[in-house]
Amino acid sequence: MPKVSSVVVPYATYLRVYEPLAAFPEPERSQWARYARRDDRPSYQDELRRALADLLPTPPMPVPVHESRDAFVLDVDGVVCVCPWRTRLRGWQALGDLAEELPAVVLDAVLPPLVRRQAAQDYERWLARNPDARPWIRTATWQVPLNWFVLVSDEEREYAKGTADSADFGGDVPVLRYRTPMVQARRRVARALRTLRDTIEEGPLIDGLVDVGRWLEEFHPRSLVELDYGGLVHVLPAGELEGDHSAADVAEGIEALRAGDGGAAGEAYGRLVERWRSVRDLRSAN
Repeated sequence: MPKVSSVVVPYATYLRVYEPLAAFPEPERSQWARYARRDDRPSYQDELRRALADLLPTPPMPVPVHESRDAFVLDVDGVVCVCPWRTRLRGWQALGDLAEELPAVVLDAVLPPLVRRQAAQDYERWLARNPDARPWIRTATWQVPLNWFVLVSDEEREYAKGTADSADFGGDVPVLRYRTPMVQARRRVARALRTLRDTIEEGPLIDGLVDVGRWLEEFHPRSLVELDYGGLVHVLPAGELEGDHSAADVAEGIEALRAGDGGAAGEAYGRLVERWRSVRDLRSAN
């Protein structure tokens, strides 16, 4: 029987912002500087396992009692950059989205109304004391939102097949991610919004891009933005991952709209729909 630490928790994808230490006020800056020197920092899978473990007690605990003191750390050209987990804040925000994702009868079975009401009240009180709080991480399940691909380019794509079985970390695990400087991500959002507003009607794509653009503005301009397929790489065949160039398709579609080529835009969109339909089929099967 595998150890708990070796169990892969799939399905979640991530959009993360890594800020340089200079963006954090003291004493938090010194705290993260010490943390970055540790060699036992947990992974995104550890973060997700801890969140799922909180749902096991009766009644379940949808939001941690205390805020996480963990983070993801990167060295960007010699500059230490940190992405705090902030699992408590993200838990509250995710709880607010559940009503739109799950039928009422399923939601009540997973998280009883009394538990949800208590969590909502706790969040209101906390938010009154922390009105400027925002997460460094956005999470999606069984998908990568199309507006996330606008932030990155195909040249920034990193893919590694990995050598480990999905339940055994004896070797390298698969990776599919993009990393881009914050200034580049903001520039792409602004450019895409101009094109989309000039060529298509207002809708979910534009609304989502406006939302993610506002979120990016909250961070230090020398931050790094990371789009990570996360656990989704463990449920998709290697051939599909290797052939997944969704960022290139999104960029091609937007460029075609800018040039007035509706046919080419439709072809790019068709490739995206077909690719992500197979992912939705897997979700339905589970």
